[in-house]
Amino acid sequence: MGNIFDIENLTKTYGEGASAVHALRGVTLTVPQGELAVLLGASGSGKSTFLNIVGGLDRPTEGHVLFQGRDITSLSDHDLTTYRRDHVGFVFQFYNLIPSLTARENVDLVTEIARDPMDAADALGLVGMAERLDHFPAQLSGGEQQRVAIARAIAKRPTVLLCDEPTGALDSKTGVLVLEALENINARTGTTIMVITHNAGIAAMSHRVLRFVDGRLDREEIRDSRVKASEIVW
Repeated sequence: MGNIFDIENLTKTYGEGASAVHALRGVTLTVPQGELAVLLGASGSGKSTFLNIVGGLDRPTEGHVLFQGRDITSLSDHDLTTYRRDHVGFVFQFYNLIPSLTARENVDLVTEIARDPMDAADALGLVGMAERLDHFPAQLSGGEQQRVAIARAIAKRPTVLLCDEPTGALDSKTGVLVLEALENINARTGTTIMVITHNAGIAAMSHRVLRFVDGRLDREEIRDSRVKASEIVW
């Protein structure tokens, strides 16, 4: 199926001189299409900066990111916005749902700007929220709200789903339900998923583990066997 990303010498520096912060230091890797990859590393190791650049939220200081062969690092701001809109879904630790809208209406917000959106009810069904379509965020648990956020991200049928600590605010039982939602999306839709986490146990469900240390890709592990999200040891 080929690679979704070909990344070469990705570098990101904030500031100059002695006070410069080197967030990424020459990261090179490929990400095959359809994989579920887990990014591990301490706070400040470069994981979020990496995800923000491949997702088109930030630009590198040096290096290149090829998305399906197209160099997104050379795109104009307008074209980068189009890339994010058409190809990338984001899920963060905090759900950012609109309190005055139901689960269905929160998802519908994205479908209004997408080229070929999924029906909101179908997207919510994929994450196990088919029975909660008309509930407001205040009526949902944290895990349920996160699953609505995931449904919102996938409703536009993104090529890539980027998740930054999606279970960080959840207990283990609730976190597993969120991971099962991601597992189901990857299996059912073939969406490439990249997940940042501090929980090394989550790596067991991935195809590939990327370990970041001090802005560098310290180790890359391709997993021969995977466990189901429901079997992860927290």
